[in-house]
Amino acid sequence: MTRDLMFKDEIQQLVAAAYRGLDEPDGPGMDFYDGEQLAELPRAASSWTLGVGNPLPHAGLRPGERVVDLGCGAGVDALLAARQVRPGGHVTGVDLLAEMVERARSLGRQAGLDNVDFRRAEMEDLPLADDSADVVISNGSINLSARKSRVLAEAFRVLRPGGRLAVADLTIREEELPPEVIGHPSAWAG
Repeated sequence: MTRDLMFKDEIQQLVAAAYRGLDEPDGPGMDFYDGEQLAELPRAASSWTLGVGNPLPHAGLRPGERVVDLGCGAGVDALLAARQVRPGGHVTGVDLLAEMVERARSLGRQAGLDNVDFRRAEMEDLPLADDSADVVISNGSINLSARKSRVLAEAFRVLRPGGRLAVADLTIREEELPPEVIGHPSAWAG
């Protein structure tokens, strides 16, 4: 059984401080997307591509579907998904940081997308109805939660029967690392 070595609020503060400290991060996650995908978005979106993969090819998105993006950050995956689910589909991005939500909203306006919205909320407590999504995606965010099982429970709560989950994320074998490494701020927000 996994142990939480720090409190949830403390971890959230560490993660928030790390992301608030970013200016223009120069898109460390751009390599996971082809140039055509990123060309569909405002140029500033590429700089804020912070994920660890690309969940979209595995999500099998179709027009008309409702998608939730957990830990959406600046919204790159949500914006790309919003293009894929047109016409009739909708994407909701959720992020802990108000700054990221505002950045995602701005990029969505610049992209001219009216089928995407962004909400400030915790992945562990989604402000969405049961059975309201066809697909839940996440890119490099679930690992930032101190309550990963709660995040997954929420994802499955909002998924409709037969819904899909597509995640790109990092994992470690906690039993192989000393507590001082697992509990270090860089391990949670790096």
